[in-house]
Amino acid sequence: MEIEPELCRVEDALGILVGKWKPVILLHLLKHGTQRFNELKRSIPGITQKMLTNQLRDLEEEDIIKRVVYPQVPPKVEYSITEYGRSLEPILNAMHEWGTNHTLHKNQKEKNQM
Repeated sequence: MEIEPELCRVEDALGILVGKWKPVILLHLLKHGTQRFNELKRSIPGITQKMLTNQLRDLEEEDIIKRVVYPQVPPKVEYSITEYGRSLEPILNAMHEWGTNHTLHKNQKEKNQM
């Protein structure tokens, strides 16, 4: 497939995925399925409650994840990947593989320069 640079939609895709936490959130939901807010927070060390809330809202707005609120006290809220969001799985896997290979490449390059 040949991509015309002036028609490139990579920026649109990155706009949804860019951020320190979005890929991690998505990978947790893909691996573990539906999770409550606190389950996600506990599984992602270092993320603040505010940041997790903002990232989840962004992903929900893009129809990547689904938020379900159960009318009970205390409130119960669950997050899951939408069918549309599942289309990101091969992209995230490819990015993970590339990132791993890039890290190995950089380490090997540094080793060779010593």
